[in-house]
Amino acid sequence: MFKVVAVDSVRMVPTVEKEILAEAGAELVTADCHGEEDVIRATGDAHALLVSLSPITRRVIASWSQTRVIARYGIGVDTVDLEAATDHGIFVTNVPDFCYDEVSDTAMSLILAVTRKVVRMHSLVSGGTYNRKLAMPVYKARGQTLGLLAFGRIARSVARKAAPFGYRVLAHDPYVQPESLAGQAVELVGLEELLARSDVLSIHVPLTAETRHLIGEPQLRLMKPTAYLVNTSRGPVVDQKALTRALQEGWIAGAGLDVLEKEPPDPRDPILGLDNVVLTPHYASYTEEAYVEVREKAARQVVQVLRGEVPAYLVNREVLKRKG
Repeated sequence: MFKVVAVDSVRMVPTVEKEILAEAGAELVTADCHGEEDVIRATGDAHALLVSLSPITRRVIASWSQTRVIARYGIGVDTVDLEAATDHGIFVTNVPDFCYDEVSDTAMSLILAVTRKVVRMHSLVSGGTYNRKLAMPVYKARGQTLGLLAFGRIARSVARKAAPFGYRVLAHDPYVQPESLAGQAVELVGLEELLARSDVLSIHVPLTAETRHLIGEPQLRLMKPTAYLVNTSRGPVVDQKALTRALQEGWIAGAGLDVLEKEPPDPRDPILGLDNVVLTPHYASYTEEAYVEVREKAARQVVQVLRGEVPAYLVNREVLKRKG
């Protein structure tokens, strides 16, 4: 019998996985891991892993004797050392069509919350201050420019949802060809132009070595003082110290953040006390329906590999060369 370990079973409690894995003669074992050592102890003899946020490093991978696949619950694979997995002939899978409605809904929620200053007004009213003038200035959405940093599934969903509000949409994505946008009301521009023209910048890039701190002080200083930054991708894409200073000193008007560089944040982090920031706890991907879907699809990837098949959602395609 195959052994499959779900290493983040408290954060991502298995539901449908056990029944799906049984189709390949696999037993599901759960673990609550908090770092490399926990993962190594739990997975030494595993044939497959189901992973949410636990670090799957080269050291972890080197400790395995028979692991065939690392299946991540979600789109991003920044917690997995892809090069090490490939070196050891291990498949890495994700669920690339997961939660694009949920994240784009959250991005739109944050865009509206920060630009309309909803959370600040709520805090004032619930604290006994009933004065609309304290919201000033607020600008209408229609005619404003929404800049999308990356233009994949989620960003395209945001563009569709923003259109009825009257936003003009710009996008920067060096991996998208202009001809692929025929018929869409989106203008592809360079990064500097995106930053300079956007009234709202919504970030949708994956976290890679290329995108870590992609938005730092030089980029934030290019933005309008009336502009807002919204991040529903990964916290380290933005240099948070620079962003905090930008928010404190008025380089930009505000931010809506579902993700931070450190999660959960230090209670003393100054960004938590700013009244021009709306924060949510990295929950953009969540709905009950999405979390059932991602469990099913991640488990299906494991079943395919254990049956000797190439998984549908293979990330490290270079591994196929190692397998002949």
